[in-house]
Amino acid sequence: MKTLNPKLKQLLMDGAVIPAHPLVLNSHRQLDEFRQRRLTRYYMASGAGGVAVAVHTTQFEIRDPQYNLFEKVLSLAADEINRANLDRPFIKVAGICGSTQQAVKEAEIAVKYGYDIGLLSLSAFKNHTEDAIIEHVRTVAEIIPVFGFYLQPAVGGRLLSYEFWKAFAEVPNVQAIKIAAFNRYQTIDVVRAVCTSGRSQDIALYTGNDDNIIPDLLTTYTFKVGDKTVSRHFNGGLLGHWAFWTHRAVELLAKIKEHRKAGSNLQALLTDGIAVTDVNAAAFDPQHQFTGCISGIHEILRRQGLLEGIWCLSDHEALSPGQMEEIDRVYENYPHLNDDQFVKAFLQEDKG
Repeated sequence: MKTLNPKLKQLLMDGAVIPAHPLVLNSHRQLDEFRQRRLTRYYMASGAGGVAVAVHTTQFEIRDPQYNLFEKVLSLAADEINRANLDRPFIKVAGICGSTQQAVKEAEIAVKYGYDIGLLSLSAFKNHTEDAIIEHVRTVAEIIPVFGFYLQPAVGGRLLSYEFWKAFAEVPNVQAIKIAAFNRYQTIDVVRAVCTSGRSQDIALYTGNDDNIIPDLLTTYTFKVGDKTVSRHFNGGLLGHWAFWTHRAVELLAKIKEHRKAGSNLQALLTDGIAVTDVNAAAFDPQHQFTGCISGIHEILRRQGLLEGIWCLSDHEALSPGQMEEIDRVYENYPHLNDDQFVKAFLQEDKG
């Protein structure tokens, strides 16, 4: 069983910005290896605490036989991170999905390339009992530390009970949980389950709620557990939203940590929370059931010069009607949220 390095565990618990790494293609819809590697370098230069590769933002189609890119994208990111020889901890998260047989194979590939933890998608288990899913989690956790993932039903997830998440948290090699339920009730279920599991201080909580990032990170959740009061907050975020304007996201998380520590006036941050949600609405396209979410991320990275175009493996992946105009609007309305000047300097200095 692979275990999590203590320094990386401390990083997770301290709270980090972990972008969900996009897949970079050229005009022929083939892997653009140079820009793929450069995007990884951008995330490191931005101060991110890690990257999540082979996740939804990387496009699940990378696993399809006609593309066969799963192992390739894992190897490219791992190679760039190793070459960087960073003087700080940096966590490598590998997306793991599918049936138990597929998930075991993917976990083994992730370990082969030195990935530290697996973000475990449960989308393949829509019709299974919760007990069967827990057995699946236990099997994968025997190979690699597990980063749980509560994915909203609108993009392939399923509803899971409080009891499920309590049992999930009790699996020894579960180290973190990403909550992307886009629902306050379900978010509370997971946090409460962790608080009552006996592992409250051992599991990092990461927001994936793109519609509620800043409030998630600012809120303290408090529950009565037996005769004790247990409190938790979200440690950091693992987000497709943080795949762009990443340097600003790093600054934002640092500011939130300062405010949490000082207990100071949070009004300005809460106002920024609305701005961040508005930007996310433009990029992630909830108006059209998130159809343009990957293309929206690509479009912002394209504008910054990090991508050549917004191509995806499937030609069905494209911006929705009116989405380009929405991205124009949020770019104009919230200039303090972008990191265009940072990216410009990065591109001038990056030697590959």
